[in-house]
Amino acid sequence: MAEFLQHILNAIVLGGTYALLGIGLTLIFGIMKVVNFTHGELYSFGAYMIFMFSAMLGLNFFLAIILSMVLGVLLGGIIEFALLRPLRGANIDTTMLVMIGAWIVMQNLEQLSWGGVAKSINHPFPLDPLVIGEVSVSWIRVFVFFFAVILIIGSYYLINNTKLGKSMRATFQDRDIAALMGVNINRVYTATFALGSGLAATAGALLGPVFVVTPTMGDMAALKAFAIVILGGLGSIAGATIGGFILALAEEMGAGYISSGYRDAMGFILIILVLIFRPTGLFALKERYG
Repeated sequence: MAEFLQHILNAIVLGGTYALLGIGLTLIFGIMKVVNFTHGELYSFGAYMIFMFSAMLGLNFFLAIILSMVLGVLLGGIIEFALLRPLRGANIDTTMLVMIGAWIVMQNLEQLSWGGVAKSINHPFPLDPLVIGEVSVSWIRVFVFFFAVILIIGSYYLINNTKLGKSMRATFQDRDIAALMGVNINRVYTATFALGSGLAATAGALLGPVFVVTPTMGDMAALKAFAIVILGGLGSIAGATIGGFILALAEEMGAGYISSGYRDAMGFILIILVLIFRPTGLFALKERYG
């Protein structure tokens, strides 16, 4: 029982950052209809930024996370303005090819800038774990979980209770009518891509100190983000949140009771089952973001 509870706790802690990845991707796809192949590289970008600010420049660890998040938002805005805005109205094949090219360029720039050696990031939390009954968890993971939950709640609030959020929801439902009602579609698209990118970069900044940072770390993160969106249903923020926790639970149970080598495979087996029995995702709704 203690082992089972430990796996549940690990899944809950990891699920928060998975949810951030999924929310960012589903926002971009749901509103902009763009398959964001740079999502994983934005995750890597956040991890490298906290390494630069915290390990290299010696800035406060928490300030480094905030700066990494802000730079992720800015980079997302630049990508949307420079690459996607000129392609507005282009067919999906062209947009996908451009985003794949951006993904390759970003990954190679990371390799060129930081080298191929894995980087580790120190954190200010105690090394002794927090013990709760028969289970334990590191303090850095506790911090990562609560920070992720705050961002998830903040994302819900932004989407449902702000003028920008209402504009995003209106654009999702019908872009042409939203434009006729005075919504600045270009501004909404830039804000959407910037927000989704910022969430991905923050997930990388949070998990960078937990694991190690490498130029290819974004590849698996991107696959997991797509898996979460498929699980939750395209365009569903609630689904992406729950899908993140489901994927983390599937990985933990697979690693704990089958083999650690099958950790990543378990999530994709789950996706195959979902696609067979519920192709629209577990929590797909006719109207989302409401």
